[in-house]
Amino acid sequence: MKKWLALVFAFALLTAACGGSSSDAADDSAGADDSAGTDDSAGAAGLDIDAILAADLENCAEAPSGDPIKVGMAMDFSDVVGFVDIPGSKLVPYVAELINCSGGINGAPVEVQVQDVGNDAGLAALELLDWGANFLIGPPFADFALPILQTTEGQVPLFVAASTEPTLADAANNSYLVTFDDNQMSAAAANWALDNGFTRAIVFTEGEGVPYTGVNPDVFAATFTDGGGEVVSTQTYVWGADTDFSSQVNEIAGISENNEIVFSAALAFQVTALRGQLEGQGLDGLTYIGVDALSATGIVSQDNNEGILHTPHIAIEPGDRNDVLLAGFEAAKGETLDSRGFMGLYVDSMFLGIQAMLDCGCSEPADIGEAVRAISGFEGLSGTITYAGTNGIPPKSVPIVRVENNTDVLVATE
Repeated sequence: MKKWLALVFAFALLTAACGGSSSDAADDSAGADDSAGTDDSAGAAGLDIDAILAADLENCAEAPSGDPIKVGMAMDFSDVVGFVDIPGSKLVPYVAELINCSGGINGAPVEVQVQDVGNDAGLAALELLDWGANFLIGPPFADFALPILQTTEGQVPLFVAASTEPTLADAANNSYLVTFDDNQMSAAAANWALDNGFTRAIVFTEGEGVPYTGVNPDVFAATFTDGGGEVVSTQTYVWGADTDFSSQVNEIAGISENNEIVFSAALAFQVTALRGQLEGQGLDGLTYIGVDALSATGIVSQDNNEGILHTPHIAIEPGDRNDVLLAGFEAAKGETLDSRGFMGLYVDSMFLGIQAMLDCGCSEPADIGEAVRAISGFEGLSGTITYAGTNGIPPKSVPIVRVENNTDVLVATE
């Protein structure tokens, strides 16, 4: 499976360009004084994110000279996860440059060290901790995130930037998602379907309870039926591999009224293949909705993608913070980053760790973790983030976008 996924995500490197976000939030703070304490908008001791993004690297303030804030990034550069971790590990150091150009954090510079996890994520984490990292940003999959948590023993905050896996969040173990989880995004998709008058659904799954490929369909089906809808057909398939859906299509053709919504956690090329085969049976009135896998594998670049809906992490709008940040990186570095809709999650991971340090006035990782657990209403690049009262999964709004003319268009926020 991993060899196949390597091909899939190599494709993603070329095509992923999901749309971006809802972050039209007002200023996070009025500045950065030395006072501590959490608040609902990253207030008086908060980060001035807009000022950071506006920094001119050709005209910087006096270089900060205090004790550095050290951000460790344990990243997976393999073909499986590199489609997000590689560009993310380029963007975060750039934002640190912007911070330092604008005078640092209360006079303290921000340093970023990136470590490829390779075959030993625990060793990579240990090297970052030996370097002096105050907190860590980690890869999205459990294969490498869990060994990092075993190394930190719950004493160092780990932001699992691009993951939606709910089992990776554990505030007591200092492990935090930065985005919504599988439950939130699939429930949002189901609620959008109900809100838009759909009463019948067709669901594709790899099996009940299977992480991601089964859990997302489980949640969609439960939410849809709880809201009065009916799942008229549940089909199984092999995620990342199947493109011949002839047996499933034949079964669906026998029960479909050509008005259902079709949900899966499938990859972009699988959804468009399925759609083509269903249309070949005359079922051209179906509506297709999926989750972040469609963003990751470039649904906007696929043939026969018009009208397909999905749930990206960030729905980028022209001129918003994410657009400004990514354009600034491109201008400064001469490179356009892939997986644009994921990038704000990596930067927010750094911002959240820094915000916690401002709130507690501390630098010891365990103390920073306590402050992270108290964060409420932080207005980041990827939306509003709260950890207070949670187990490390922020209750975030989920954007619903529709592909129109090979562009993601925001149609709702659930």
